Amino acid sequence: MALTRETKAELLASYQGDMAAAPHAFLVGFSGITVGQVNDLRRRVRTAGGRYSVVKNRIAKLAFEDSSLGVLSDHLVGPTAIAYSDDDPVGLAKTLTEFAEDVPVLEFKAGLVDGQQVSAEAIKEIANLPSREALVAKLLFLLQSPVARLVRGLGDITPQFLRALNQVANQKEASQESGG
Repeated sequence: MALTRETKAELLASYQGDMAAAPHAFLVGFSGITVGQVNDLRRRVRTAGGRYSVVKNRIAKLAFEDSSLGVLSDHLVGPTAIAYSDDDPVGLAKTLTEFAEDVPVLEFKAGLVDGQQVSAEAIKEIANLPSREALVAKLLFLLQSPVARLVRGLGDITPQFLRALNQVANQKEASQESGG
């Protein structure tokens, strides 16, 4: 079915909206995926905090021309969909990679992470990174660890100091009793 000029204008406007402004995006080929699998993928991407949309290549090239997604224009060939996010590229890459393991016909074409183009192979490497939450937790643990050790060390000093004072007091009493 041919698209009308109005429909093309609407698609162009929608592509130039959130999609073109997204700092993290992954282009995938979806040839051979069933409707049920696409619906499952959309649900998974939404759960990961992203959005998934099938694009018309020619219109997408026009829409992305003046945006950071313009570097991906060469990869807009064949059936193409874009999964994009404003927040977490690692979570989105993990979701896509896990889906690709279940549905091997999903093909990574290229991606954009923080405005930088990444290859299809790099998307799989990004998926192996810990999530943002895990990295923050690890950083907090590393920052907290020296402080916790200092507090425990100071806590150990107090009883040792009291024992030493008690021994000194006992020695003075003993020396006063023997000398006095």
